[in-house]
Amino acid sequence: MNRLVKQYNDEIRGKLQEKFNYSSSMEIPKIKKVVVNIGIGDAKDNPKYLSRSQQELTMITGQYALITKAKRSVANFKLREGYQIGCFVTLRRVKMYDFLDRLISVGLPRVRDFRGISENAFDGRGNFNLGITEQLIFPEIPYDKVEKIRGMNITIVTSAKTDMEAKELLIGLGMPFSRAEDN
Repeated sequence: MNRLVKQYNDEIRGKLQEKFNYSSSMEIPKIKKVVVNIGIGDAKDNPKYLSRSQQELTMITGQYALITKAKRSVANFKLREGYQIGCFVTLRRVKMYDFLDRLISVGLPRVRDFRGISENAFDGRGNFNLGITEQLIFPEIPYDKVEKIRGMNITIVTSAKTDMEAKELLIGLGMPFSRAEDN
């Protein structure tokens, strides 16, 4: 059993039940899925960037990354509908907890000048978005093989109804939020 799953079942569920006075144990928030997305704007000019980013995302998450296509044409970006412009992975269950554990304990501490994650990235419905500026924070990516440093967006979808519930869940899992005076 994963460390985060054990911690959630043993400690976090009880703390959340006590703090928010849930009438049923089914109301206690949990993480539903994690979506990791990389947008590759220059993939329309050079398709090898797309395949390399897809390989890197697959190495980071342990699950095959799918290609995303443009939904509509945008003349200012010289983009046509159907162009391949990114890749993403949706993680659930065991792979989701493995990825979150590596993100919290290994990836985020390797971010340069890291002072914590902003609390302002909740969407009002209990979901959290995190932007990472480079894929090199994950030890699976060899520094020598990287052609171009790319950022990624990580969305953590929870069953929480409010941002406060989701924040308490993520704090319990060890997400390093910055203090209010730092923001």
